[in-house]
Amino acid sequence: MPSSHTSSTPRPTVRDAFLRLMRELGLDTVFGNPGSTELPMFRDFPEDFRYILGLQESVVVGMADGYAQATRRAAMVNLHSAAGVGHAMGNIFTAFRNQTPLIVTAGQQSRAILPFDPFLAATQATELPKPYVKWACEPARAEDVPLALLRAWHMAMQPPCGPVFLSIPADDWDRPCDWVDPRQVSHAIAPEPHAIARVAQALAQSRAPAIVVGAGVDRDGAVERVVQLAERHHAAVYAAPMSARCGFPEQHRLFQGFLPAMRERIVEALSGHDLLLVLGAPAFSYHVEGQGPHIPPQAQLWQVVDDPQIAAWTPTGDAVVASIDLAVDSLLQGPAAQVDRAAPPERQPVPPAEAGSPMSVAFALQTLDAVRGADDVVVEEAPGSRGVMQRYLPMHGAETFYTMASGGLGHGMPAAVGVALARQRLGKPGRVIALIGDGSSLYAIQALYSASQLGLPLTFVILNNGRYAALQDFAPVFGYAPGDKPAGTDLPGLDFIALAKGHGLPGVRIESAADLRSALSQALSQAHPSANLVEIVVA
Repeated sequence: MPSSHTSSTPRPTVRDAFLRLMRELGLDTVFGNPGSTELPMFRDFPEDFRYILGLQESVVVGMADGYAQATRRAAMVNLHSAAGVGHAMGNIFTAFRNQTPLIVTAGQQSRAILPFDPFLAATQATELPKPYVKWACEPARAEDVPLALLRAWHMAMQPPCGPVFLSIPADDWDRPCDWVDPRQVSHAIAPEPHAIARVAQALAQSRAPAIVVGAGVDRDGAVERVVQLAERHHAAVYAAPMSARCGFPEQHRLFQGFLPAMRERIVEALSGHDLLLVLGAPAFSYHVEGQGPHIPPQAQLWQVVDDPQIAAWTPTGDAVVASIDLAVDSLLQGPAAQVDRAAPPERQPVPPAEAGSPMSVAFALQTLDAVRGADDVVVEEAPGSRGVMQRYLPMHGAETFYTMASGGLGHGMPAAVGVALARQRLGKPGRVIALIGDGSSLYAIQALYSASQLGLPLTFVILNNGRYAALQDFAPVFGYAPGDKPAGTDLPGLDFIALAKGHGLPGVRIESAADLRSALSQALSQAHPSANLVEIVVA
């Protein structure tokens, strides 16, 4: 594309061209934790841009992850060279697994002194974040930095979405370069017509179909379409193992529950179905070693996913690589059911949870479900309580639930800040509820500061059971005798109200079940416009 400047027009600096391109791409919010090699980038920082400070680099990436997911657009991250990128790697890994589009920039020492291995230089800077970025680049010339940003944007947004990385030397910003104009690139993947027609025909002819939904359904904005598809075919719907988003309303009459991340139990759960249609998820994610078939012997499996790598390693069945919304649109145009089939039986409601003393997690989440608003959003990182959450805190459908797909802790608290910031900017109603375990919270507790400073409609709900519950509960799978605790899994003496106060947030500690409903109602009310924290002591 021809440059937009003429030979008589002064050439811009790298900074000028980079910032103009950021503006044209909608990248006017930067999540960062500044260091010396990044300072030249932010000189004369535009007044219409916003810098969101995180107190630690992993918090920065987590906030950007939540923001990007909620806006469905790539977010800009700025980190310090080497050590800063290292601090951020846990949440870069999670962003990769979440398929979140992020443009991660990091400073680099000046090109003029790089041959002398200077202080704060990143050795082989582009190798550090690999393999958990889709693309990594330190431009060969300063004048190539804006062009690298444009490529980074399209790489991050192209399915499967994910983080990309740019290393930028500190002395690049004042060098002359050319303007770079944005280009329109279609990022959607249409399904191959013959392949998706085969899926539609198999679905129409099946006796007892099941649809398994993953995070890709919500990521591609296809939840309502999948509801239509399931209702049209009277299909049972299951959530894929370890799904990081809500792909189907969990109180819908066709929803059958959550598949475990264990091969034998997946086969058992799906044994009554002759066709399995997996949408927006691997088929299947496992957490422990298993044996035997991956699907019931009588079942046919079709998988629709936007990641060709997932399609390649799936051990059985056929796959279509496509954006989920476009694929489901095609399936809705296919034939209706060609056999008589009854709708699957509805799940039995869970029995009411008793309070107990200390109160149970089930009672705490049952109460939270009763008082939350219809537009409230849950960002969760309480893996020890996830099974209870799935029974007592059902999610309502599109854009109502976020968690980490990686299993890595330290994502949930900052991601909740990013989701709340995005929803506030987009004018969406409701409050964000960060449902966090006591152990998980300490991986990114500095997120409290950012939430306080930004004045977000966000409530942190800390489930304090004084232990790493997921590890203790999972220990028997790895040979521990009943009652034996792995070393280092108790967490006595934590004071989350003091931690909240130290970061500028009001907080309340609830130990009695009788006090819980009123405390949660007050914390989640519209009369409480800014961030706060509720610590719930549970058994």
